[in-house]
Amino acid sequence: MVDVGRARRLSKRIGTIVASAIEFEIKDPPLAFVTVTDTKVTGDLHDATVFYTVRGATLQDEPDYAGAAAALERAKGTLRTKVGAGTGVRFTPTLSFVLDKVPDTAAHMEELLAAARAADADLARIREGKQPVGDPNPYREAPGESGADDSGDGEQTGD
Repeated sequence: MVDVGRARRLSKRIGTIVASAIEFEIKDPPLAFVTVTDTKVTGDLHDATVFYTVRGATLQDEPDYAGAAAALERAKGTLRTKVGAGTGVRFTPTLSFVLDKVPDTAAHMEELLAAARAADADLARIREGKQPVGDPNPYREAPGESGADDSGDGEQTGD
């Protein structure tokens, strides 16, 4: 039976151990720009997937995705050893690293939203001061059809 709570706790612990080891213990220059974003563990607790992102050295630099992936593959054994020592489970999960595309997708969505806002602003600017084509009240009433009761207050007199 799969214990979802245990798998969730183990995945958080693995993410913390891997992130700490990358930041403080493994001295590989391409790993200096790697950030662990999420960790998922299978139900049998035998496999763990670590999601990561890579940032550039400066804002103008393009991230080195290939270098980071190669550095993570080189450090996989060391990281698995640290995970085994830090979690204390009987079977240390195998680690696989997957580049997290969520930040790139979010940036693309922000660009699309900015373009939509700009198009809306242009349309509002063009529409400013314009009058609609046609009559201002297209639902005119025919003469004598005011919709109100013409007989006064609606009471009948019996003379």
